[in-house]
Amino acid sequence: MVALKPVSILFIGDAVGASGVAAVQTGLSGLKDRYAAGLTVLNAENASAGRGLTPAVARSLFEMGIDVLTSGNHIWNKDKIFPMMEEHPNLLRPLNYPTGAPGHGSCVTATAEGIPAAVINLQGRSFMQPIDCPFKAADEEVGRLHQAGVRVILVDFHAEATAEKIALGRYLDGRVSAVVGTHTHVQTADERVLPMGSAYITDVGMTGPSDSVIGMETQSAILRFKTQLPVPYRASESASGINAVIVCVDPETGNATGITRLQFSPNRQ
Repeated sequence: MVALKPVSILFIGDAVGASGVAAVQTGLSGLKDRYAAGLTVLNAENASAGRGLTPAVARSLFEMGIDVLTSGNHIWNKDKIFPMMEEHPNLLRPLNYPTGAPGHGSCVTATAEGIPAAVINLQGRSFMQPIDCPFKAADEEVGRLHQAGVRVILVDFHAEATAEKIALGRYLDGRVSAVVGTHTHVQTADERVLPMGSAYITDVGMTGPSDSVIGMETQSAILRFKTQLPVPYRASESASGINAVIVCVDPETGNATGITRLQFSPNRQ
């Protein structure tokens, strides 16, 4: 029996505004080719004007070559996306929102090599909305996927607290291929393969304007902090870079064999 080759999953951190989407458009093809990515996932909850997602931007990201779009708490900011969330199987919102929320929180697709692969989107509760338990939701969904024979499973955990992210990573270690954190827009330097075989990073970072405050125009962000007034945030339009990770997975066991952080500026190729 011939052993299957490892699967490479490219996960791209939160795309922010038009500048972030433009960086994806410019850099995605080269990244996929360079790392032989068999599956590409992007968190897109801030892709439209820095807050929320519209159907037009979602469609453009799929057309660029993104296989699965994940999201988080800001996916609800633009309600025009709700029908597309119901209809498109690879456009996700966090799984652990209560019953009645539109959309779905996981999908099963296939890698370029034809390997079944699942993506689960979860949201944390520390310093965020008190929604349903992400640990319980993960238990149920991972169990369902294992029963269906799916071994390659990536989890986007959209959460504020580093401790909550690390705890979920440890909790799912050995049961999923990777737990990657999103939401804070700052890439962390703690990528690793955990003892039972799951890849982990606390936050993948942001795909968006480097000259900004986590993607927002700098002066308006400073003024908001200085005055404590509700100064509107505006997405920065400065040049963007891509923060991402490549996760290599053994398709037979679902265990990760490696995880690599990427920081890439498409305009500096």
